[in-house]
Amino acid sequence: MGTSLQPMDLMSPGGNPEAYVHTVSAIPILTIEEERALTERLFYEEDLEAARQLVMAHLRFVVHIAKSYSGYGLNQADLIQEGNVGLMKAVKRFDPRVGVRLVSFAVHWIKAEMHEFILRNWRIVKVATTKAQRKLFFNLRSSKKSLSWLTNDEVHAMAADLGVESTVVREMERRMSSNDTAFDLGNDSSDEDAYKAPAYYLEDKRYDPAGLVEDAQSTENDNTRLASAIGDLDERSRNILVQRWLSEKKATLHELAAEYQVSAERIRQLEKNAMKKVRAVLEA
Repeated sequence: MGTSLQPMDLMSPGGNPEAYVHTVSAIPILTIEEERALTERLFYEEDLEAARQLVMAHLRFVVHIAKSYSGYGLNQADLIQEGNVGLMKAVKRFDPRVGVRLVSFAVHWIKAEMHEFILRNWRIVKVATTKAQRKLFFNLRSSKKSLSWLTNDEVHAMAADLGVESTVVREMERRMSSNDTAFDLGNDSSDEDAYKAPAYYLEDKRYDPAGLVEDAQSTENDNTRLASAIGDLDERSRNILVQRWLSEKKATLHELAAEYQVSAERIRQLEKNAMKKVRAVLEA
């Protein structure tokens, strides 16, 4: 590893991805013996120079993986940069005692960072938030042979492979087929197209007079009922509730226990009973 390049110089392809790919492809691949020596130096001695060489030697694999996600319409340079972050995480966490090559371990971390980037940027509204949805998203993208909708047989087969209901597959396909819509078409749009923008037809109900009056009356009614419910409590329960919840400087259980010369657990029970009575009045 006689290169003078530094890892931070290659974390982002910059404005010339072709030159970047050429540069990282020229970095020699490590032999098994070289890789083992470097990973052991990093693992046992925390040798940062060993980490540098490991990262440099595997940048080409990040480029290779990034190419497999070219169908998402995202900038390849950005994908590579995110993948490089995953590579550095993998190098940091790699344990040479497991007996596998670093690239086999790093693939998971590289793809994970790329997946996060794709899901953050593919749509303004997230199409997948749970782990199961993310897995379905990428399987669906890679399995679809055309722009047409999946057949019923394809839906059932994919659902069986992923262990989900067919309706879940259809819902994800619908999300992926939808497009982002600008709220306002902007100043350069024509009057004829203005009606297409949600800003033209969506109603803002935040300042509806009837709604504001209703909310104000509801809040006033709730406050009146709350005051009445607290007023019906015995003096000790009322004081505990006020000090625990309604005072600017809230008292602790131990402070109230000292005041009433009982245990903190007894104060907690009194507080619980008082809250139960108040809640019953409010929900009646």
